[in-house]
Amino acid sequence: MSSSLQGLQLTSTIRDDGTLAVVVQPQTLPAPAPDEVVIEVQATPLNPSDIGLLFGPADMGQASALPGQTGIQAPVSAPALKAMAGRMNQALPVGNEGAGRVVAAGSEAAAQALLGKTVTVIAGGMYAQYRLVKAAQCVVLPEGATPAQGASCFVNPLTALGFVETMKREGHRALVHTAAASNLGQMLNKICQADGIELVNIVRKPAQAALLKGLGARHICDSSAPSFMADLTEALVATGATLAFDATGGGSLANQILMAMEAALSRQATTYSRYGSSVKKQVYLYGNLDLRPTEITRSYGMAWGVGGWLVFPYLEQLGEDTNHALRQRVMDELTTTFASHYAREISLSDVVDLAQIARYNERATATKFLINPSKG
Repeated sequence: MSSSLQGLQLTSTIRDDGTLAVVVQPQTLPAPAPDEVVIEVQATPLNPSDIGLLFGPADMGQASALPGQTGIQAPVSAPALKAMAGRMNQALPVGNEGAGRVVAAGSEAAAQALLGKTVTVIAGGMYAQYRLVKAAQCVVLPEGATPAQGASCFVNPLTALGFVETMKREGHRALVHTAAASNLGQMLNKICQADGIELVNIVRKPAQAALLKGLGARHICDSSAPSFMADLTEALVATGATLAFDATGGGSLANQILMAMEAALSRQATTYSRYGSSVKKQVYLYGNLDLRPTEITRSYGMAWGVGGWLVFPYLEQLGEDTNHALRQRVMDELTTTFASHYAREISLSDVVDLAQIARYNERATATKFLINPSKG
């Protein structure tokens, strides 16, 4: 490609006038450098992490269409505006990962070899009709795999595999996972069943429990049930799980998990200790589905921890060989273990349609959307 390429991309800007603006606007891509390729993006998921960047702390209940533009605006409170100083007035591209066809390539052999191939990439800025990336960032999808099947190859699959790696490296023997009926939760169930790992699944609704039961999950606890704490404690006794990954972040769920872990461990104690169980109980917060403060009562002894966990900083610690093995497993099991399910495929302009926003911003089970930017 000897000249620039024109397309559309979506950006999110928090403006110093106290508003958020999310807009579909023209993009111009330069010709690829020798080691670069241009991907026509055909599928990119709306992950919770993407929605977080899209809307930030804006009050989406007061969102409105932007006059004369394909976009929306929403107010940002004064306290939240101060916290957003680092991104003020910057039109940030959105979309962590996606897949599509390589339509142009630089002169190097590695780039030329990708021309016409369907690839997946995690490069940011994927909510765009075209994306310029390094050839080395691209992973060619297996023969016959569609862009939609390859769109979510990184965030959810590597997060689920990262949970298991964390468990092994920190000396735990079983896991607890919240938001367990999500695409990520379903993947984690399949991994744990295949690898012989006990998993305690926490859901919020009976329908979600039924979904996981249909996938063969053994330990399912519904947080909306009156018996939740008793059910959770029994599941922890049965599995010995002392490590949890919590997608909600806020509220009391992490605290409840730690309380149930301590109760389960206390059943096995042979002597009393005023410091509680000496077994380390750990909850990692990896999401923010609940925006309330995290409640901690410290009623579970002294051997406990609550911390943050992000997949890609964690993977950087594992080394090149481990990362290669994890990514290869994703490719090998792309349409089985790591298959993603979407409620709807929408266009780039649909992302800023108020009716569509009301649906995908719920972030509820079975409402994950897939964007096809090539639709415009």
